[in-house]
Amino acid sequence: MLQATLGAPPPADMADDDPWQVGSVRLHSRFLLGTAGYPSPAVLQGALLAARTQVVTVGLKRTLAAAGDNGYIATIRQTLRDTGARLLPNTAGCRTAREAVQLAHMARELYDTPWLKLEVVGDEHTLQPDPFELLAAAAQLVRDGFTVFPYCTDDLVTCRRLLDAGCPLLMPWGAPIGSGQGLLNPFALRTLRERLPDATLIVDAGLGAPSHAAQALELGFDAVLLNSAVAHAREPVAMARAFRLAIEGGRAAWRAGVMARQDFAVASTPVSGEPFTLPDAPADARAPRPATP
Repeated sequence: MLQATLGAPPPADMADDDPWQVGSVRLHSRFLLGTAGYPSPAVLQGALLAARTQVVTVGLKRTLAAAGDNGYIATIRQTLRDTGARLLPNTAGCRTAREAVQLAHMARELYDTPWLKLEVVGDEHTLQPDPFELLAAAAQLVRDGFTVFPYCTDDLVTCRRLLDAGCPLLMPWGAPIGSGQGLLNPFALRTLRERLPDATLIVDAGLGAPSHAAQALELGFDAVLLNSAVAHAREPVAMARAFRLAIEGGRAAWRAGVMARQDFAVASTPVSGEPFTLPDAPADARAPRPATP
């Protein structure tokens, strides 16, 4: 069994005045990182450390095939022990609520954690979540004592139903999984933030560049979860660091208050709109000064 806890303190430069929570678990990093598709276990470990993530996802179907994973699962386990990060198993690859529930129970037995990223895909082309199967699975797993992280679309009504079912947070997509397109529908995401002000919201899937992550945090989202944008980068470790910095910057911008957009120009230096002249200098100031002896 793998008991993944948050025993290690956050790095000294990680903001301690702006934590967020999942249930009773207090988190500081707003960067959740996946573990699939890295060129080697060493690169994966470097990326996890550079991201300073406190939540690491892993697909259970891959774990069950661990005999051929070339050391990835062992690397994830060791990194969790070294950093105190928490594991978030996921049900990637599931197509029905029944399949997802069965896989979730296997994950809890294997990893000894009630946390679960719930994925139930309804379309093979877009990998879009099936809202009906997702809701059915979420409701059952909540009753079974899981802390469910549902991967969902940005549909407001679906998100409300998931919250009503007992999910402690929502993970709407930014774009189709692995597409790298960024936030395709900022309006819908902004609407979720405005209409669900007390919900914990995490953008999951479709982010391709650090600027996409910064935008999500600037919209007021609590965190982002991504995988491919780091794993498929030319230098995954450097990209993980770039995303971490962008996420920190986006969150700082949200807290500072991003200025409202305007459809017209607004002068940054106000003027009276009237011509003016400088007043003449006083007579004594214009008189030549006597030479210094």
